[in-house]
Amino acid sequence: QVQLVESGGGLAQPGGSLRLTCSASGSIDSINTMGWYRQAPGKEREVVALSSRVGTTTYVESVKGRFTISRDSAKTTVYLQMNSLKPDDTAVYYCYVTGIVTRSVFSPTPYWGKGTLVTVSS
Repeated sequence: QVQLVESGGGLAQPGGSLRLTCSASGSIDSINTMGWYRQAPGKEREVVALSSRVGTTTYVESVKGRFTISRDSAKTTVYLQMNSLKPDDTAVYYCYVTGIVTRSVFSPTPYWGKGTLVTVSS
């Protein structure tokens, strides 16, 4: 089984920064895609940023230039550096992984973290 552990949420002032971390554990050989989604109160869950194993990254338009997604060298931990935070960034942020190889077996099943709350307020 793959487990995801998130950390780094909390309260930030507008213009401030936070860094989210998500570590995947289990008998993992490799992970293709890791990333972050978020869900604000009363809104649907939306993709924030994704990172492929080969280094391709994508961002939702609203965070471009402010957020940076990265992965560690083992490619099993993903980070989201959030700068210039805005009140509209307030949401529960969910770690997302898919395309996992465990014990040489590939699975497209997506896995989700439990979520970490980010609140941007003065």
